Amino acid sequence: MNIVLGSASPRRKELLKQLGYDFRTLKADCDEHFNASDTPEDIVLSIAQQKSGVLMPEIQADELLICADTIVVLNQTIIGKPTDNQDAIRLLEGISGKQHDVFTGVIIQDHQKQRSFTVKTSVFFRELSKHEISHYVTHFHPLDKAGSYGIQDWIGLIGVQKIEGSYTNVMGLPTQELYLALNDFMA
Repeated sequence: MNIVLGSASPRRKELLKQLGYDFRTLKADCDEHFNASDTPEDIVLSIAQQKSGVLMPEIQADELLICADTIVVLNQTIIGKPTDNQDAIRLLEGISGKQHDVFTGVIIQDHQKQRSFTVKTSVFFRELSKHEISHYVTHFHPLDKAGSYGIQDWIGLIGVQKIEGSYTNVMGLPTQELYLALNDFMA
């Protein structure tokens, strides 16, 4: 089977490439609506399913589609991508010194079957200074990242005390779980 990654995320592309897969990419244009009363797991699967639904008509008979969605949850509140630099600063100040959870939902689908799963990772940040937050927002472009940060970026290197769960999940694609699911899907 040929793989299609339904994502424009450079991090997801790089992670799938590092797994050794050849693939093409498609970007799903959908509004990513969700029911705020749903669980985080249900929300990420619902959005991944929306992406998959938009892209399946473009998938050939010899292809399988991978779609994913990632959210950050702090104190039972979903933290999305920041709208601007001020919003990024506000969001980073909110996670500073606290633990938050990152959820990713993944859909693997061809024209005969579908498989889905979710992964949760807990991330613990030390207290960040206003200078550190401002430096990160100014130099590392957090506007395309849920929670306003990339764990692989400078802020992750200096601010993350520990994680419980998948590191690559925090980057947007839980690679170990995806690898195992793909092997099972293609068996």
